Amino acid sequence: MPQTMSLKFSSVFPLKKARAHEVCGDGALAFAAISAGLAQGAVVWVSEHRQPVVNPEGLLPYCDPGRLLVTRADSQNNVLASAETALRSGAAGLVVGELTGPIGLTEGRRLQLAAEAGNTTALLILPDGAGSNAAETRWRCAGLPPASALSQRQISPPQNGPDSTRWRWSLIKNKIGTLSEWIVGWDAAAHRVIVVSEAGG
Repeated sequence: MPQTMSLKFSSVFPLKKARAHEVCGDGALAFAAISAGLAQGAVVWVSEHRQPVVNPEGLLPYCDPGRLLVTRADSQNNVLASAETALRSGAAGLVVGELTGPIGLTEGRRLQLAAEAGNTTALLILPDGAGSNAAETRWRCAGLPPASALSQRQISPPQNGPDSTRWRWSLIKNKIGTLSEWIVGWDAAAHRVIVVSEAGG
C-alpha cells in the first residue's frame, strides 16, 4: 500500500471521539469488540433482527459485557436511526451499528453530526465497499492464520499475556489523508492492542 509519510498507529487508534468510523472484513467484529473494550462508559450495539445477535459473553476477552446494551431493529434504516439517537444522547462512549448494505452520504453525514453533538464515537460494521465518504476513518480487518510469518519482530506471547490471534488492520480511508496498515494482536491481561509490525510500506 503506498504511503506518503509514516503514520503512527496511536494517532488513529483508539478511534477518535465524536467522529463516525467504519470497519469491514472478516475481522470487523473483533475490531468492534476491541473498540468497545477501550471505550469509556456504556456501549450501544445495534443490529438488524434478521442478523445473528452479538453474544455479550463472547466479547468477554475484549470488553466487560455488563457495559453492553444490545438492541435490535427491523431494517437497516432503523439501525441507522437508533444509532443516530444513541449518538446524540451522549449517554454512551461508543455506538456500534451493524449494517448489511451500503450507506449513502446523507446517512453518513447524519451519523457524523450526531457523533459530534453527543461527543460519542460511532462505528459502523459494513460490507466491503459499502461505506460513506462522511466517515472519519474506514478500516479493513482480516484475520491471519496463527502460522503466518510476522517478520523478525515477531513476539512470543507470555503466559496469560497476548493471545495468538493476529489481524491485519488496514486503514483504507482517513480524513487526514495518510493510509497505512499494521499486524496487531490483543493482550487481554494488559487490555491493549499490541502492534506486531507494520504490514504496509
